[in-house]
Amino acid sequence: MRISVSVTDFSWPGGLVDNLLGIARAADATGLDTLWVADHLLQAAPGSTPDSEMLEAYTTLGFLASATSRIRLGTMVSAATFRAPALLVKAVTTLDVLSRGRAWFGIGAGYQEDEARAMGLSLPPVPERFERLEETLRIARRMWDGDTSAFAGRHYRLERPVNNPLPVRRPKVLIGGTGPKRTLRLVAEYADACNLFDIPDGGKTVRAQLEVLARHCADVGRPVEEIEKTIATRLAPGSPQRTSPADAASSRPGGWTTSW
Repeated sequence: MRISVSVTDFSWPGGLVDNLLGIARAADATGLDTLWVADHLLQAAPGSTPDSEMLEAYTTLGFLASATSRIRLGTMVSAATFRAPALLVKAVTTLDVLSRGRAWFGIGAGYQEDEARAMGLSLPPVPERFERLEETLRIARRMWDGDTSAFAGRHYRLERPVNNPLPVRRPKVLIGGTGPKRTLRLVAEYADACNLFDIPDGGKTVRAQLEVLARHCADVGRPVEEIEKTIATRLAPGSPQRTSPADAASSRPGGWTTSW
């Protein structure tokens, strides 16, 4: 089991920058696996307000790359329609190059309709979001392979998707969401990891979702063991000591990501 930390709310007393640096450096020094940040322009963390402090994700990750040396970095997760695919892939590639191979590509179909309206971002109907998500995943594969040939999809057309420099290594893809028909199918086809939620039902929901994922993997001819399973949970004030994976895993649901 590996433990990661996800920063979702930047509304800290005592200074945003110093607190963020403190979290990043502590996570880097203590052996945590990945430092994730939420990819929103408006604050969306539970218990927060939309006009609370919120940093743009990829600028933040670039800053954190320079402040750390070991921990992996990524978004949990980027909405596929908020950025043009080539721009998003280029941002992840740049993060990977500048961090010397530590970037994740966290992506999902997107869901924040209020945020999209407020900030003028694209969030089409749900079926189209998934079509655009899949095309983005296909474009990412091609760009990371150095394939500059034209791409023609239903929604995106790229005449010559140059991606130079290439990433240090192909960033691992994490797809967020648990939808049994589309999301987990895309995980089976394109992802290195999925992200599930710690629902307090004795593990019933998570087991059911993993069974669905296994069926999709069988359908596409891929061993389900190739996919890393991550689960988002929260350590609240007063939780057990945060000194071991066992302690973290025994805590309850939001801000931390436990992967195994």
